[in-house]
Amino acid sequence: MGKTVCLIGAFDTKGDDYNFLREKILSKGHKVFTVNTGILGSTNLFPVDVETDKIIRAADGNLTKLRRKRDRGEAMKIVSAGAAILISALYHEDKFDGIIGMGGSGGTSVITSAMRALPLGLPKVCVSTIASGDVSHEVGTKDISMIPSIVDVAGVNRISSLIYSRAAGAICGMIDQEIITSKEEKPIITASMFGNTTECVNACVVELTAKGYEILVFHATGTGGKTMESLVNEGMVDAVLDITTTEWADTICGGVFGAGTQRLDAPGRKGVPHLIVPGCVDMVNFGGPETIPSRYRKDMRLFYEWNPSVTLMRTNKEENEKMGKIFAEKANAATGPVAFLVPLKGVSILDGDGELFCDREADRAMFNTIKLNLNKNILFVETDYNINDPEFSNKAVNMMLELINQRKN
Repeated sequence: MGKTVCLIGAFDTKGDDYNFLREKILSKGHKVFTVNTGILGSTNLFPVDVETDKIIRAADGNLTKLRRKRDRGEAMKIVSAGAAILISALYHEDKFDGIIGMGGSGGTSVITSAMRALPLGLPKVCVSTIASGDVSHEVGTKDISMIPSIVDVAGVNRISSLIYSRAAGAICGMIDQEIITSKEEKPIITASMFGNTTECVNACVVELTAKGYEILVFHATGTGGKTMESLVNEGMVDAVLDITTTEWADTICGGVFGAGTQRLDAPGRKGVPHLIVPGCVDMVNFGGPETIPSRYRKDMRLFYEWNPSVTLMRTNKEENEKMGKIFAEKANAATGPVAFLVPLKGVSILDGDGELFCDREADRAMFNTIKLNLNKNILFVETDYNINDPEFSNKAVNMMLELINQRKN
């Protein structure tokens, strides 16, 4: 037979749905490995390889007590935690080659919790009632394919049978796809980029590619920074060229592209060479003008409509000082080579000499705060260029290579 697909979900309430999906996968010539997450019971429609009690034990829970307590919220938390632990273990035991699940909001949270514990590249499909909305929390930084269920996952009908059939085809097609990898695996450098630093990053990519590196570029939109650091955590990255650290401005000011307070942690924790540039820290991202918090409008802050759906706000001296202290603390905690490269003539296009966001006092507030709080053994280089000047990208490449060589030695 073919490869094995893991079916994960609540077989107690959705047994008919999963039986239909299972039959479709089997008809494609693949095997099925079944994992039940249902609290109320199981199903007799098909064999179940792993029952819920094993999932709950993985999270140090007790199924009998959960049933007696009847607290759905607590049950979902424990099952989600246990599913992530157990599914990861089963994957490392080579039990399956891809995974698929179906459910409503609760079921989706459990299924995607398990999927997020799996490595990038492993096929993951979730048919969900919430797939047409904001599923960023469910997907996280992983490659989970979300398929809207259209109707509730509550029985097989003319609509659901169509969706389930397509979903079966999707997961089977994914695991059937032959992955061709390069015979020569180049060391990987990740780079953070934004529209306002594109010229700089593109120039760095050209130079570093020519020197034998594979460059993975991530858009600094919150998810981009989180995803980049998740790859570092998974040990897939050899160095980080952090040209665009703007996500910290959004985290501090409540913008839409915040990446959380762990941004800048992963490279230092893993000992990966890390070049930090305060790229685009002059701007906070909001949606249309109507989405700007009233406190900023009252303060008469400086705004720029980048496009109809993105409004930028210039950061001020106090906000930059906060970022400067955080950046220094993150670098001080690093266990590997780390350095700073600063563009004195602007951290973005808009911060160039004479441009709308040009505010050298605010810029210096951040730079000086970093220097004041930074360990003396950490290199801090100031350049008399704008971040997008070719001289700056050349310096960034050279410093990145120096940090890589430090780790090798």
